Amino acid sequence: MAAPSKPTRIGLAGLAVMGQNLALNIAEKGFPISVYNRTTSKVDETVERAKKEGDLPLYGFHDPESFVQSIQKPRVIIMLVKAGAPVDQTIKTLSAYMEKGDCIIDGGNEWYENTERREKAMAELGLLYLGMGVSGGEEGARHGPSLMPGGSFEAYKYIEDILLKVAAQVPDSGPCVTFVGKGGSGNFVKMVHNGIEYGDMQLIAEAYDVLKSVGKLSNEELQNVFSEWNKGELLSFLIEITADIFGIKNDKGDGYLVDKVLDKTGMKGTGKWTVQQAADLSVAAPTIASSLDARFLSGLKEERVEAAKVFKAGGFGEILTDQVVDKKKLIDDVRQALYASKICSYSQGMNLIRAKSIEKGWDLKLGELARIWKGGCIIRAVFLDRIKKAYDRNPDLANLLVDPEFAKEIIERQSAWRRVVCLAINSGISTPGMSSSLAYFDTYRRERLPANLVQAQRDYFGAHTYERVDTEGSFHTEWFKIARELKN
Repeated sequence: MAAPSKPTRIGLAGLAVMGQNLALNIAEKGFPISVYNRTTSKVDETVERAKKEGDLPLYGFHDPESFVQSIQKPRVIIMLVKAGAPVDQTIKTLSAYMEKGDCIIDGGNEWYENTERREKAMAELGLLYLGMGVSGGEEGARHGPSLMPGGSFEAYKYIEDILLKVAAQVPDSGPCVTFVGKGGSGNFVKMVHNGIEYGDMQLIAEAYDVLKSVGKLSNEELQNVFSEWNKGELLSFLIEITADIFGIKNDKGDGYLVDKVLDKTGMKGTGKWTVQQAADLSVAAPTIASSLDARFLSGLKEERVEAAKVFKAGGFGEILTDQVVDKKKLIDDVRQALYASKICSYSQGMNLIRAKSIEKGWDLKLGELARIWKGGCIIRAVFLDRIKKAYDRNPDLANLLVDPEFAKEIIERQSAWRRVVCLAINSGISTPGMSSSLAYFDTYRRERLPANLVQAQRDYFGAHTYERVDTEGSFHTEWFKIARELKN
């Protein structure tokens, strides 16, 4: 294996597909890179790919010591290994050969508190540490991902020149990378990005379900609809790949592949973390939470098969009403419902990031996060430019829903949104994402809610006290005593 004639600029450890692709991307941008993996066959495979893909300046190492020694000082090493214990193991292996001032970057989907713990532990050894969210999947890693580095600003400065070139490039707003903030903020922002992604995917699945089950659209028609949507306000990576999916024929027989895929969604955990964080911070995130619940319910495939039999026997078919609908009108209504629901999902994600930023003192810039999500990442969409502009207009915007432009768009679309949700309910099709988004909007826009009754109940049985609308202060009423007297 050819050794570099002089020290390389950077190192990367962990050569599963994401690691390989990011290493090749870095090399292709003109930065000589050393690579290492515990299973050495992966090293050879990456070196082979570098030769094939343009004789790129990538150098493989089979042992950690020579790998670390091959990198110029102060050394920077990116790790792309499985979150949790494997990260600690890799740090232990590499840090044994590293020197003061060197830097480790974790590019995995790590829990933000683990990053903060490691940053402190590394600082005691004189090493710098960054937790960097990487989004864009395998393709993004190879040709330009969205990068969310957080932790040591000094460490970020070491590799800013590399990240600016490696990240996705968006013509009017630059490279999709920024220094997110201190501590585990980079990992936290990537986690919420994934939560928003869960919401987006669920909303798209619901749009598909309504169009297919009620509108009776064929896969060919669905492909045309989504391709058309991808030319307007919904233009995004997820809409684009959805259109692609509808066009792919079954490789093992007749029909289309999408109809042969088992209706059981997997997950890695970032969506669950997002919902847990929302609960911890008392931030309502119903669209994201409903997408997580939908994945849980999809996992109960065997139970659902049995339930369908029980209810079919009782006269319940898959679709309750076989009504004739105006396809063109339905397609337009679903488009508007999808867009309005999407605004709610992103509002929830942004509010969660803001709440955490306030709690931790991270001073995160929401407009800048929207900018770096415009390219490279899974949730990249033309719509993010609108979000960036909303926060540019007002960095303290309480909620995207009340930005004048978004408010206007929701008002224009709310009739269609309600029609779709009603149609789905009457047809017996669940649209948890669209329904909970609509409930979120309707709750947020109302000056007075029935929460007064809930608070009265709390005071009745638990003496939790309540505030009043007509007088300042905290009050307790002996409801039980008064009610008993009234009954006598």
